[in-house]
Amino acid sequence: MKKTFSLTHEKIKTPRLVDAIKHEVKKYLKRERNKQLPEGVDFWDFDCKYGNEENEAETVHVSTLNKCIDKAEQAELKSFYLEILAKPGYRNKSTDMEVDGE
Repeated sequence: MKKTFSLTHEKIKTPRLVDAIKHEVKKYLKRERNKQLPEGVDFWDFDCKYGNEENEAETVHVSTLNKCIDKAEQAELKSFYLEILAKPGYRNKSTDMEVDGE
């Protein structure tokens, strides 16, 4: 998903737009996570970027997306850019000592 979200609308108030944007992002993440995993992949990971404009976008963690959207609302921006790309994720193997808790 590469999209510029608008925070202005002539009939819809900004808090409702923010809720709709958060819902759309959550729905997209759920849809991507439910896709079939390729062979040897542990989970779906996401590369996320957020910025006022596409060329100003900076990398953010998927868990901070809602905070970024809230930050755009508080800064009273007219729009912001959000990019979420799914990629294969691999779990790190833990050693036997870490598993035993020693």
